[in-house]
Amino acid sequence: MTEREHPEQYLDGYAEILTEVSATGRRLTRDEIASRRALGEQAAEAGHGLRALVSAHLTTARTAWPGPSGSADDALAAVQQVIDAFAEGYERAQLVAVRQEEAARREFIDDLLYGRSDLGRLAERAERFGLRLSHAHAVAVAQGAAAYDEGAPVPRQVERALISRFGDRSVLLTTKDGRLLCIAPGHQDEVLAYFAKQAHAATDGGRVAIGRPQPGPGGVVQSYEEALGVLELAERLGLDDPVLRSADLLVYPVLTRDRQAMADLVAGTLGPLTRARGGAQPLLATLTAYFDSGCVAAEAARRLSLSVRALTYRLERIHQLTGANPADPAHRYMLQTAVIGARLLDWPAGDV
Repeated sequence: MTEREHPEQYLDGYAEILTEVSATGRRLTRDEIASRRALGEQAAEAGHGLRALVSAHLTTARTAWPGPSGSADDALAAVQQVIDAFAEGYERAQLVAVRQEEAARREFIDDLLYGRSDLGRLAERAERFGLRLSHAHAVAVAQGAAAYDEGAPVPRQVERALISRFGDRSVLLTTKDGRLLCIAPGHQDEVLAYFAKQAHAATDGGRVAIGRPQPGPGGVVQSYEEALGVLELAERLGLDDPVLRSADLLVYPVLTRDRQAMADLVAGTLGPLTRARGGAQPLLATLTAYFDSGCVAAEAARRLSLSVRALTYRLERIHQLTGANPADPAHRYMLQTAVIGARLLDWPAGDV
């Protein structure tokens, strides 16, 4: 064992304590215990391994073993006290270091996802956590029935699966606002796909949204916001797909970009449905099922638990009220867009 592995400075005064304690039978004083704790903290901060340091203490104890006038029991009691105090200080320093690392990591993640830090400084800090922000990155966000915190069983389970499959791939797994997040290089789509699979299973059927790869230091927050937008969209539209990609749903942000125009389309196209017996909701549900089933009447009727004849009657009633025929390709696009808008604007439950 070399001096580098257990420098003499961390054993300072130890042999003298053993010699005196074995001769007198006294216990270690408060100051002596405090000095051992301090040396343990210093050793941990310097990066020395605890096993080597304990071995060094035992080696010194053998060298200073009491002679005929000393008590072996007293010497062993002193060794126990010294090592206990030393290990306590060592563990305390490690705990402080871990908490500081966790705090720095959380601060970095908050700055990264809110885009509120200097981009150059953010890129420098990112390398400490395995991210190279000069490259494009994509973010996947998993949301389950429960909220998830850093270190909880579900995030640990997903992290173990990712590490086992991909090892060190410059991937950052974390939590934010009760959701699981995976940040990966934009060209490594297989990482996000595997994360989505594992997160869906671990969250008992939770939903996962994947943002598009975005370049540069600000790309992570853009992809993250896209993924959050997809989760919100899925909730409003009642989408039941377990994994949703922002790239596949780009039409919806386009449709909602001009909210007033969409509200006018919904009110002008579907407003007359409110005159139907039972209100607009049953007929709106009919249009939704009809369009979602590819305009196949038999499939739409099955989804609504109706006969085909009853479904056909509803479609005719919609035509009478709105003047637009769902079966006519010339009218279909306007009606389908209005139905999507109604779902996005929560009509007819709310005013538009």
